[in-house]
Amino acid sequence: MSTIVIVESPTKARTIRNYLPKDYRVEASMGHVRDLPQSASEIPAAVKGEKWAQLGVNVEADFEPVYVVPKDKKKIVTQLKDALKNADELILATDEDREGESISWHLYQLLKPKVPTKRMVFHEITQEAIKKALGNCRTIDEKLVRAQETRRILDRLVGYTLSPLLWKKIAWGLSAGRVQSVAVRLLVNKERQRRAFREGTYWDLKAHLLQEKSPFTAQLITLAGTKIATGSDFDPATGQIAAGRNVMLLNEEQALALKERITEKTWTVTDIEERSVTRKPAPPFTTSTLQQESNRKLRISARDTMRTAQSLYEQGYITYMRTDSVHLSDQAITAARSCVEQKYGKEYLSPQPRQYTTKSKGAQEAHEAIRPAGSTFRTPQETGLSGREFAVYDLIWKRTVACQMADSRQTQIAVQLQVEDAGFRSSGKRIDFPGYLRAYVEGSDDPEAALEDQEIILPALTVGDHPNCTEIEAVGHETQPPARYTEASLVKTLESEGIGRPSTYASIIGTIIDKGYAQLVKNALIPTFTAFAVTDLLEKHFPDIVDPSFTSKMEQTLDEIATGEARWLPYLQKFYLGDKGLDTLVKEQESKIDGTKARTVELENLDAKVRIGKYGPFIEMENGEEVVTASIPKDLTPADLDPKQVEFLLRQKTAGPDQVGRHPETGEPIYVKIGTYGPYVQLGDKSDENPKPKQASLPKGITPENVTLDMAVGLLSLPRTLGEHPETGAKIKASLGRFGPYVVHDQGKDGKDYRSLKATDDVLTISLERALELLAQPKKSRGSSSKSKAALRELGNHPDDDEPINVYDGPYGPYIKHKKTNVGLPEGQTVETITLSMALELLEAKASTKSTRKTTKSKTTKTKSTTTKSSSSRGKKKAESN
Repeated sequence: MSTIVIVESPTKARTIRNYLPKDYRVEASMGHVRDLPQSASEIPAAVKGEKWAQLGVNVEADFEPVYVVPKDKKKIVTQLKDALKNADELILATDEDREGESISWHLYQLLKPKVPTKRMVFHEITQEAIKKALGNCRTIDEKLVRAQETRRILDRLVGYTLSPLLWKKIAWGLSAGRVQSVAVRLLVNKERQRRAFREGTYWDLKAHLLQEKSPFTAQLITLAGTKIATGSDFDPATGQIAAGRNVMLLNEEQALALKERITEKTWTVTDIEERSVTRKPAPPFTTSTLQQESNRKLRISARDTMRTAQSLYEQGYITYMRTDSVHLSDQAITAARSCVEQKYGKEYLSPQPRQYTTKSKGAQEAHEAIRPAGSTFRTPQETGLSGREFAVYDLIWKRTVACQMADSRQTQIAVQLQVEDAGFRSSGKRIDFPGYLRAYVEGSDDPEAALEDQEIILPALTVGDHPNCTEIEAVGHETQPPARYTEASLVKTLESEGIGRPSTYASIIGTIIDKGYAQLVKNALIPTFTAFAVTDLLEKHFPDIVDPSFTSKMEQTLDEIATGEARWLPYLQKFYLGDKGLDTLVKEQESKIDGTKARTVELENLDAKVRIGKYGPFIEMENGEEVVTASIPKDLTPADLDPKQVEFLLRQKTAGPDQVGRHPETGEPIYVKIGTYGPYVQLGDKSDENPKPKQASLPKGITPENVTLDMAVGLLSLPRTLGEHPETGAKIKASLGRFGPYVVHDQGKDGKDYRSLKATDDVLTISLERALELLAQPKKSRGSSSKSKAALRELGNHPDDDEPINVYDGPYGPYIKHKKTNVGLPEGQTVETITLSMALELLEAKASTKSTRKTTKSKTTKTKSTTTKSSSSRGKKKAESN
């Protein structure tokens, strides 16, 4: 006889098995083993004839849910029952949040154990944590189960009542959700703001000055005592200066005239202000802040962040990843402070241990922040992790350690200068003590480089000095439309508004993209025309469903049900069956919704109608007595659709594509067309003999109206062979790619070496000499600083690659730099005493530390596939339920 322990996934089972007695057997349930029916085929025969059967909830009998075991879980349930036959005890060890509590409850209901049953919870998988949890088992928390069940029923009622209405009125396959629809409306409202935005233009001056050979810059801020207009002074709805702003708006002519007037005049420093600033470290991660920072720093989606974090938790590397709490246990604080002292020194410790308080109302998931697991924290290099898992663990480790570090002390410097009646300002920043910034800078994946970029050093200046002006630039600016939501900013907004639970945001954003409500383009979430149509319908007929405050209050009620402060049944009855309940509203409104109008997106300043069709959005406009339609390209966003583009699309449909001219060699016509993925040029007509005419996309910034015959011929000739490389004899080519124009050194089996063209280069005219010049330049990695500064000392070149090894001054002391590798000077060494051989040893040690991150490809693939499989069952349910 033995004890059976049930967890959710095989990965978690393997990890926890290491910390349990030998006679304990660990099994995995593979997530939820029971749920509401997902399709008509899963509805039990006994209730198929009921009018509420499709809901899977008996709304006529106290909202009793109909639970079924999905086909893919029946074998697992059988295996668990068989395992239980030879057991004398059952321990349910699923996750400690509401979802985990629900899984344990469903397991108990299905297995009907006849042996003693316990509920074991823990927020990290370490030997100490499991031992403690075994000694503190409890019973299943019925309040948590009821709260999760109410949430599940609520999500099912919203989704399964409104989605069929969207299928009838707009398009098949659309969905509505309690949180999803509010999130989509946020994206649509941002796009509406961008559409209403009107650009404003303003000019100012930038001066380049020298003080005792030290350069610095200054910006024009006043003229004759009046403030110069900047972007913040404009009304985004008009593109004009906002009412009540007492500012001077300069145009290009005025800026150039002022530049001419003050050239060669005397500059005087009139005031210097230094202000000390103290910055405190951010709290350790919650689910929401981890998703935000992972998206900002690592460009990882919320969904992939949570998958990775779940894998790290199940392998025992971090604490539980679904939490609203920023609290750290005394054990975690001691571990973090130990890391600080060992890695950075005592002076970098905060004077007193920092403890953070959770501000989020209704925080109810785990009781501790996300942090490295255990009583001592393994450094990222000690874990043996690689790829995405290493990156996310590194992020969590740094954030946790940084929260116990000293404040950063900085000095902000503002220098006022006067030349004639023009006032200029130069701003600087000095990092007096980096504190926690040495370990962690928000939004940056390289703290050392970020610290360098943060400092803006000004020369030694005193009031009355007369610096020398070497150049004055007249600079034009355009105001920018409101930025679209990224995953990070959307998660932040949802949390601040109290919409949904952070643990569900990843699946909600995934659903929004998967259902075609948004496209993810360069990390921005761009709503589609379908999103506009659905949001319009819900706003007009079911305003509460997309009202953030209504959804937030709903979330509060669900939290109150979890604590026993509110009763679940009266709430569901009022929400669904009340006088203003959802079921009542749908019955009232369905006949009032005109399908044609619902499929029409009304956009301001646009005569044409945008309609949602079976194959996507299209433009419709009357042309005399007939109606002309044209498909809208996928890359044309709602904010960017204007009358000019409508005219071009319709003209292409009625008169055929614009002909630029004929190819000078073949005589074939060359057309400018707009396709699904944007504008392009095409050589010749499509025919049986020529089924795939040659095509070439237009470069970024080139519109169809600007295309000339020479340009079109050049684009169609790409890739251009410029010549041969003088050293290898391999071909050098120029072409256009996904990321813009480039040149490539094509060495066949030995690989290809690419370089992007600069803004001043033209892919159609670039020469071999210029291409060789670009290829000779070192590749720039993402996030590399464009700033250069003088070395304190040049030690010599590296014997392996002949690249320089220099010593530079950083905000927290001198360091050695070789290409992309930085390493601090060891204790006892100075800039003068460090030698090239010492530097080579330090760089080699740093490189060997980095190499420990790597594992074999097969091992990585195996880990990822297991992780994905183990976490998918829970993620699937959560995506559907919101």
